[in-house]
Amino acid sequence: MKPPALCPDANCLLLDGHANSHNPRPTAAWAFFGEKDLNKINKAGYATPRGGEKGAYQNHVYRNNKVIVPYEHLGLVDLSQYEDGYVIRLFPDQYFSKMGVVREDFEAEGAPTVGVNAFVLYRSHEALAEYPPPDDWEVRSLLRDGRAVNQRGARVVDDGEYVLRLPNAGAGRPMRKAGPPQGIFAPEYAPAQINFECQAMLAWLIVHARSSPYTTTQALHLKAILEESGLLGDRLERAGITRNGLSICPLCLRVIDYAELHDPVEFQQVDGLLNAALTVDGATRSTQANLFHMEPLVYDNLNHRPTSVAWGHASCNTLLGQRHCYSLAELQEAGRKLGVIVDDDIVTIGWISEDYKMIRSPYGAVWVQLSSDMPVEEREASFDASEDRQVVSPAEGGDDDPDMELPI
Repeated sequence: MKPPALCPDANCLLLDGHANSHNPRPTAAWAFFGEKDLNKINKAGYATPRGGEKGAYQNHVYRNNKVIVPYEHLGLVDLSQYEDGYVIRLFPDQYFSKMGVVREDFEAEGAPTVGVNAFVLYRSHEALAEYPPPDDWEVRSLLRDGRAVNQRGARVVDDGEYVLRLPNAGAGRPMRKAGPPQGIFAPEYAPAQINFECQAMLAWLIVHARSSPYTTTQALHLKAILEESGLLGDRLERAGITRNGLSICPLCLRVIDYAELHDPVEFQQVDGLLNAALTVDGATRSTQANLFHMEPLVYDNLNHRPTSVAWGHASCNTLLGQRHCYSLAELQEAGRKLGVIVDDDIVTIGWISEDYKMIRSPYGAVWVQLSSDMPVEEREASFDASEDRQVVSPAEGGDDDPDMELPI
């Protein structure tokens, strides 16, 4: 069914003829969802790093917020991509060379300035004792028009130089927390419009989950938005996000059933995880199908974008890890076939990615590289550490390379 026309205003994605003000991000396009699905879409728009508290991260806020850039990752990022601002996180031993002495690097022009675009995070009592804050430093706080406030908002600015996140370390060293969260996890950042498009894409995929209670007719406004953004067409099938119009897990290629979006995960159903503990009802908030990124979230690229998101199994997310999820079409087009020798015949088993991290069979089986090859220097060191070595020649049944050394 052809979707209705959108507003002719270039900055509006409401339907043509709307009575209200222009809106570039109308979440009303999926307002027909039930409460559970609305919550799932909202959650997908949040930045929620694990262990965020100890890193002074904000949890459960939208991705279009100020980010924290760790000093050690500063060389990887383009700071201009963070349209909503950034702050650089320094550990005490990164900023001080010894008690009260700032490292020379921070005297250079363009270096991070503590209290301006950087803060120091104390995460241990030992660091606080070894590199205490200078007397003129203040704990970070939020100010609006010069007055302290408790939440970020319009005209609110950060003030101060350091944040405390000290764990309970026994007698005399209690837990100490001072200073508000400073920003979100940088790899999870997305500008507001991109974040909205990701949510719209995920809403469409909920509609097209197997046994979904929704129909495409209900989602015509949503369809119009996605078509306007060029996010539909055969792209979804080629990327392994849908098959025959149904949402699928991009890794295992199994159809996503609507119930999987809300039922708790059960890892014991997954081949290779059969000894996983049983899931106790209500003991986990993770569902069987969750937000899935085709490309890992990293510091050097903003990979939370509508062409990279899908719903995937929690177990598949675990198995994929920080790897690109190659679709079958991608691997077939690259043409790197992989085979095994069986009775002097080469039997093709699938296609392998150029980085050797993934193999797919033509029928949906997938192999993921769990670890990379040992670096040459490590391999040589491991051989050198062995006292018992011998050279095996081809005549003795060894490898075709006569200089190859093998451990006994």
